[in-house]
Amino acid sequence: MQGRERKDITVLVYDGVRLMDVAAPLEVFGTAAGLGGAYTQTVCSADGGPVITSTGTRLHADAAVAEVGRTHTLVVPGSEDLPHHPPPAGLLDAVTGLAGRSARVASVCTGAFALAAAGLLDGRRATTHWRHAAVLARRFPAVTVDPDAIFVRDGRTYTSAGVTAGIDLALALVEDDEGADLAREVARDLVVFLQRPGGQSQFSVAARTPSPQHDALRGLLREVTADPAADHSLPALARRGGLSARHLTRLFNEQVGSTPAAYVESVRLEAAQALLEAGESVTGAARRSGLGSDESLRRVFLRRLGVTPSTYRARFRTTAPAS
Repeated sequence: MQGRERKDITVLVYDGVRLMDVAAPLEVFGTAAGLGGAYTQTVCSADGGPVITSTGTRLHADAAVAEVGRTHTLVVPGSEDLPHHPPPAGLLDAVTGLAGRSARVASVCTGAFALAAAGLLDGRRATTHWRHAAVLARRFPAVTVDPDAIFVRDGRTYTSAGVTAGIDLALALVEDDEGADLAREVARDLVVFLQRPGGQSQFSVAARTPSPQHDALRGLLREVTADPAADHSLPALARRGGLSARHLTRLFNEQVGSTPAAYVESVRLEAAQALLEAGESVTGAARRSGLGSDESLRRVFLRRLGVTPSTYRARFRTTAPAS
């Protein structure tokens, strides 16, 4: 790490924290460090003492919150209790204090509830486990909740979906910090591409898209992500953006790196994957994602991911089959 900026990763733990939410980012950043990434990691608790995780495992902390100075990335894991009960004593103070001295803040799964309760998601887009997205939106109306995203980046704040999405989020952060080559090496070492087919397709479209300089274009990207199934044809986008179709196409190519149609298809594919993972039918995923018919969905999946929607749903859905 000589001559390179060290990136301190601080993971905040507390009683009831989900062990996988803690372990997944630690594994990604630790593997990245072993492969040459400039990372160090600290696990902290409110008082520096051990905590009991969701599995009953005792997890020891490296430091108390008060002992942690400025850090590059704060990671707040989730717990089963956060969507249903007030945060544990001291958690919000810890989140607020650490966030104030962190360059960026990330949550895993229901950790978004802690960020929202601390006011860190007000006026921002966010996501959480699909099962709890409606609760997050209802409890915190100042937060724009995207229930289909694998993870969402809004400014310096990152939120991710359920459990293993913490791996996706951490990989994307490694890619931002250290480049795509190292992120691929980490993913290959962890064999995570077997979890989500399509190579880089597990990275959120919105998160990996550079923020456009053009105000109208930024607004259009937010609209596409917020409602993939709406009319996002080139004429409709141009009309809403107050631009000519030719000018809009040029802006997309220059500032997004793709055509409008390709970007919209990527967002819709990502939405369809999330819907299928959540147990939605192929027909329902096609309709709700905006890809239209079963056949259109099938063509996009085969072209982009190399599998059919039915195969993807059977392999990766997170809900049990109906009895």
